[in-house]
Amino acid sequence: MKTVKTTIGRRSFIKRSTLVGGGIMLSFNWLASCDMTPQQVKALPKEWFKINGFLKIGENGLVTIMSPNPEIGQNVKTSMPMLVAEELDTDWNDVIVEQAPLNTSVFTRQLAGGSQSIRQGWNSLRMAGATARAMLIQAAAKTWNVDASEITTSQGQLIHEASGKKSGYGPMASLAAQMEVPKEVPLKDISDFKIIGTSRKNVDGTKIVTGQPLYGLDYSADNMLIAMIVHPPAFGMQLKSIDDSQAAGMPGIKKIFKIKTHLDNYSLGAFDNDAFNEVAVIVGATTWEVMNAKKALKTEWELSPNKKEDLDFFGSTMTVETPAGLESSNDHRKIFDEMPKKKGKIVRKDGDPEKMFSKAAKIIERSYTCPFLAHNTMEPMNFFADVTSERANLVGPIQTPEIMEGSISKRLGMDKEKIDIQMTRMGGGFGRRLYGHFMTEAAVISKEMGQPVKLIYSREDDMTQGTYRPAYHALYRAALDENNNLIAFHVKTGGIPESPLAANRFPAGAVDHYMAEEWTEKSNITVGAFRAPRSNFIAGAEQAFLDELAEAMDKDPIDFRLELLERAEKDPVGERNDYDASRYAGVLKLVKEKSNWTGTNPEVYRGTAAYFCHNSYVANVLDLEMRNGNPVVKKVYCAIDCGIVVNPDAAINLAEGGVVDGIGHAMYSALTFKDGKPEQNNFDQYRLIRHSEAPKEIEVHFVENQIDPTGLGEPPFPPIMGAMANALYKATGVRHYNQPFITDKPLAG
Repeated sequence: MKTVKTTIGRRSFIKRSTLVGGGIMLSFNWLASCDMTPQQVKALPKEWFKINGFLKIGENGLVTIMSPNPEIGQNVKTSMPMLVAEELDTDWNDVIVEQAPLNTSVFTRQLAGGSQSIRQGWNSLRMAGATARAMLIQAAAKTWNVDASEITTSQGQLIHEASGKKSGYGPMASLAAQMEVPKEVPLKDISDFKIIGTSRKNVDGTKIVTGQPLYGLDYSADNMLIAMIVHPPAFGMQLKSIDDSQAAGMPGIKKIFKIKTHLDNYSLGAFDNDAFNEVAVIVGATTWEVMNAKKALKTEWELSPNKKEDLDFFGSTMTVETPAGLESSNDHRKIFDEMPKKKGKIVRKDGDPEKMFSKAAKIIERSYTCPFLAHNTMEPMNFFADVTSERANLVGPIQTPEIMEGSISKRLGMDKEKIDIQMTRMGGGFGRRLYGHFMTEAAVISKEMGQPVKLIYSREDDMTQGTYRPAYHALYRAALDENNNLIAFHVKTGGIPESPLAANRFPAGAVDHYMAEEWTEKSNITVGAFRAPRSNFIAGAEQAFLDELAEAMDKDPIDFRLELLERAEKDPVGERNDYDASRYAGVLKLVKEKSNWTGTNPEVYRGTAAYFCHNSYVANVLDLEMRNGNPVVKKVYCAIDCGIVVNPDAAINLAEGGVVDGIGHAMYSALTFKDGKPEQNNFDQYRLIRHSEAPKEIEVHFVENQIDPTGLGEPPFPPIMGAMANALYKATGVRHYNQPFITDKPLAG
């Protein structure tokens, strides 16, 4: 049994609060959510409906857990309260939820990103539940005049076996609230878990399928107006003037004006990323009326100059330079041709790779590229704002409410204490909603109008505004001796405008002579985090190259990887390797077993890949068939080591989604530019995977261990792209080096 101190918890996570409605309320920093049935709602005391930062236990034994975490489909709204309920030892059927607003005085890290929610909340959430349980036991001990050590709990019941006394949590809640918070509390042994590790249904599932209002686009308020924006048509341009002579007089239109999201000489925050600072705004009574006026608005644009801006990146100031000019995809291809030939920045070097390449009997060299990608969340950007001279109330889908509170405060010149941010469920994030310029725009528009406003982006606004996945290039080289042994490995990678290199990941540590270089090229096309940032390209490129290398060495692709990992485990090169070689090998062995890798079927072509990112390990085997010259993904096997799996159903859903998403982007998606203008602005031009193109079956297996949970929202996404490339080669005899594969080379061989 693990015992944790609550000293930090008493200050940061758990503190006794005033009694409300005869219940115990414990305030703590990391909480998530579940939901309530109509029957439970009827049974709740009125005060429980308040949005606050407390764990509440009512007189009837129901437990309410506030959810400070943004929900973007990763299902933390179900999985995180499972941690609290487990240690509280309550009946899951008695757990309900309320979505918390932003409240930095109570909660910390109110953020959805980096696949960190469960990982970061694992100990603190369990501690919160365990502390509440300990205080209930103290209350029962005092009431029954027995020693607390003699009292046990089960399913929301306090039990004293010697006397036969029992009580639900509800009758003891009032007294428990008056107890001192213990200095330390025991946590359950993993073997004693009753809730963690069991599948629980998505608590918002019924609301989602019945169309109940959950999302930002659903939100409405009295006296609310609708706003839309018009931004420059191309990166490298800015707004010069607007002519509203026709649009201003159209039905329902209230006002047309220009705004600046960020003021001049403004120090940008880490997530204030915004391609077009000045935009035209149309405000009206209804969405349809605003859309019509938007079409009638006449705008004039001009070239924007070079810019240098200060960026406050979590306390460190850095200068960001944005070049002038109108970029085209042809320009980017030229950069990809030229930059790999130039000397890059050496990030890691083991041994003497240059010498080994000079004496190699054979050198294998391959280049890989991928284009810019738009996030394309199903729910476009939107936010509600009601800003007065006294307060700012904001409601909508945002992954970084705590960080954006600072941006709103700075832009409005308003103290944070006067800003109230409420989070809705998000119709997709994938990193796009880390960047909250649309939230700031809504606040500025509402302030200008003196009225509540909901800002809505059209799909075209969303797809052409920026904050894309960068375009990347990777050059891989391997040196072999006369016996086909790998003697040196070199990766040189870069991008526009960032590098995807992870220099200390596999196969670093497995090769005596290894070098990793990188380069970058500035761009005025704004980029940002995209599901599994950087890994979403480099994993596929690396895994495709390793397959080609295995073929050149006449080795089985999985066995070749396992050989390298065995070296990294038993005799690692260097001391900065950021992966656990045994866990990495573990997922490869598991997927090899579950897929019957050594079995043969002449009509099925198999590709494999594996990758480590966001603290977790994933391996795939992808089975492909060719029908009428077209690839059909028959089945994908997925092996994952993400530590303890809290909610298996939710974990499987995340893995399946990552697999489908990865195949789709590798095969079909691309955003291209001509003279700074995106050439795709809606789904009729930007290709996403279709239902018929998704794998017919996905089989997910988890490594069973007792390691604390790690990330899962992002790790299943990157490696499947390599597995797809490798299966396509087996099927067609054609290797794919440039995403999307559908336009790279003919797929039929």
